[in-house]
Amino acid sequence: MTKILYVTASARQNGSLSRMLGDRFVTGWMRHDDLGEVVHRNVGMDPPAIISDDWIAAAFTPKATRTDSQQKLLELSDRLITEVRRADLIVIATPMYNYGMPGALKAWVDQVVRVNETFTFDLARGDYPLEPVLSGKTLVLLTSSGEFGFGHGEAREEMGHLIPHLKTVSKYLGAKWIHSVSIEYQEFGDARHDQSIATAKEQVDELLRSFASDKARVSA
Repeated sequence: MTKILYVTASARQNGSLSRMLGDRFVTGWMRHDDLGEVVHRNVGMDPPAIISDDWIAAAFTPKATRTDSQQKLLELSDRLITEVRRADLIVIATPMYNYGMPGALKAWVDQVVRVNETFTFDLARGDYPLEPVLSGKTLVLLTSSGEFGFGHGEAREEMGHLIPHLKTVSKYLGAKWIHSVSIEYQEFGDARHDQSIATAKEQVDELLRSFASDKARVSA
């Protein structure tokens, strides 16, 4: 039985291409794993709170000495981290906004990547004091963008910060394996966009087939 955390970040109520890919992946997965469990965290519709000075102080205060108000301030973070911790497979479906993450998704990352919960900090490690706590998970990134050419060696490679940022923080989500599928050309709305959608759907289906033959890699 695979535990899936499905995070969606589009602000659109209807017509989200990233959520379309995410729904296709999760629905396809569950057809072959009817004992699987899905937790859907829709940060696009219900964004987490942005962290604050008080939140940071609470996070860095040892559990044993936190005040009641500090514990309450971290309740949402605790729930989100528990969802990440329990998941075997994390699916993040998100659009690219202004060449990076939507604010709601960044807020989720900031609530989840937390000292002594998803990473430890020790200056005895020298110039690399952070060390992830979680491991062994699979991360699937399903994205959409209005423009195109954000891949390696392409015209807008240096402008696309969404997937590189998510890959950078992925180690604090416990990701060992990372897969990504993207739709491009949305703002153009031409034949290239139609082809990009069709290709992305095929890639999602192919990814599902590859997982079906190797489910041990993403199952507890």
